[in-house]
Amino acid sequence: MPESIAETDIRAAGKAPTIHDVAAKARVSAATVSRYLNGGRVRQGEAIAKAIEELAFHPSALARSLKSGTTRAIGVVVPDITNPYFAAVVKGIESVTRDDDYDLLLCNTDESVDRERRVVATLIAKKVDGLLMAPATEHGEPPSYLLSTGVPTVFIDRQLAEGAFDCILVDNLGGAAQAAAHLAALGHRRIGMISGSLETTPGRERYEGFVEGLHGAGLELSDLYTEFSDFRAGGGYQSMLRLLAARPQPTAVFVANNLMAMGALRAIHDLGLRIPEHVSFLSFDKLDLGELLNPPLTFIDRPAEEQGILAMRLLLSRMERREMGSPRTIRMEVKLIEGASCAPPHP
Repeated sequence: MPESIAETDIRAAGKAPTIHDVAAKARVSAATVSRYLNGGRVRQGEAIAKAIEELAFHPSALARSLKSGTTRAIGVVVPDITNPYFAAVVKGIESVTRDDDYDLLLCNTDESVDRERRVVATLIAKKVDGLLMAPATEHGEPPSYLLSTGVPTVFIDRQLAEGAFDCILVDNLGGAAQAAAHLAALGHRRIGMISGSLETTPGRERYEGFVEGLHGAGLELSDLYTEFSDFRAGGGYQSMLRLLAARPQPTAVFVANNLMAMGALRAIHDLGLRIPEHVSFLSFDKLDLGELLNPPLTFIDRPAEEQGILAMRLLLSRMERREMGSPRTIRMEVKLIEGASCAPPHP
């Protein structure tokens, strides 16, 4: 069908077609088009759909938000966007929102409480419908923003001391205890640990779980073999250099996340040492392409993508008022995956 003069004028002027243009082409009222766009049933639906397609009409997100009181936007705040774990979490979140016409606004805090405060305030100013976030510390300030605004919020991987929000966590304590028990069962007694910050949920819980696991095996975590780092590859590298400079050296080391593990492995390589001949190695989180390493690593595996899925579903329930009541904390199981990076200590 040839274009009408009005359609030609719209295109020539470079104007975006409006709801009134759709109504004119479909020969219905603008109110009927609006009802159709909002999911209402109209007799002229086929004609409206055809007009929308031919005019390449896109409804105004601002107009929809003003009318509905929602923005169809979800804020996602993570402490380190370069960490493959958070990439997997976001993939899980996106898999739930893909068919629901939600936009994800992904923000990186770089483990900074100050930046987190600014990011959260900005997202609230944009009137996001909900927030998914991993707080930079267990003692941060976001609750002062969130509780006063009533924005539905679910925390992932980390929580706050106040306990006022839903949390989707993993069994950090149990996973770290499994790591300690595994190394002790192999006969290691000089066991080291590279921990994350104790100001964060995973840092604190993995440290406490590892200490508890060693206690269960009749062992202590020596200060000589303990490093507190920053969940980054550079921190893992420097921490491993210090551990391997100790005398006597630890015969096994547990590293509390994947990025620090990458740095620690590079330190072992740079020192000319071999795994597990010189030091057994175990990490919390798998490494990308870790199965291609020689030897393949032993690690604590956690369901990152599933965490994102569960967190997004819980947030949607809160947003749609299907899920009411007190904040919920859900812990997902982890499991130890044996590679070949751990062996009994050499005499």
